[in-house]
Parts: sequence; C-alpha cells; structure tokens
Amino acid sequence: MTTRAQPYNAGLGPVLEIIGGKWKGLILWDLNDGPVRFGALRRRIPGISEKMLIQQLREMEADGLVHREIFHQVPPRVDYSLTPLGASLNLALTPL
Repeated sequence: MTTRAQPYNAGLGPVLEIIGGKWKGLILWDLNDGPVRFGALRRRIPGISEKMLIQQLREMEADGLVHREIFHQVPPRVDYSLTPLGASLNLALTPL
C-alpha cells in the first residue's frame, strides 16, 4: 500500500488504493465462499500468473484483507481465506 501525502476527499479513495488494479477484486470475490488452496484459487482466476497471484495475496495479507494458513503436512498445504475486514469489504463491493 502506498502512502499518500494528501488527505482523501472521498470515502472511496482508501478502498480503491487497497483493492485497485485488475486482480484484487476477483481474488476477494473468489475467497468469499470460504478457504481456498492456492492452486484452486489460481484455476478459478483465468489469466492470472502464479507470480501475480502471489504478489496480490501478499499485499492483501499485509493490508489485513486475507489470512494465510499453513498446514505442516506432506505435501505442504496453504489455505487463503478472508479476514473479517476482507469479508466486510466484499459485502460493500457486492452491489458493484
């Protein structure tokens, strides 16, 4: 997330800064049904590269929208799910 020097003049500004771009809205929507493994999430979003998905998930995790849970098993498993903040943002974006 980038830091702005000027205050926002509309309530939508901070939201667009966090979820702006091509992929974050789609990722949020796909996580709405519950935890999803990385591979399944990548298959659900056609056209996204593995590198881009990793980058977007990391940014969303840093912003508090996505929770990453690692299961220490063989083979290793990672699930992604929405945090309460991410779920509330998803609800707010549903009409769009």
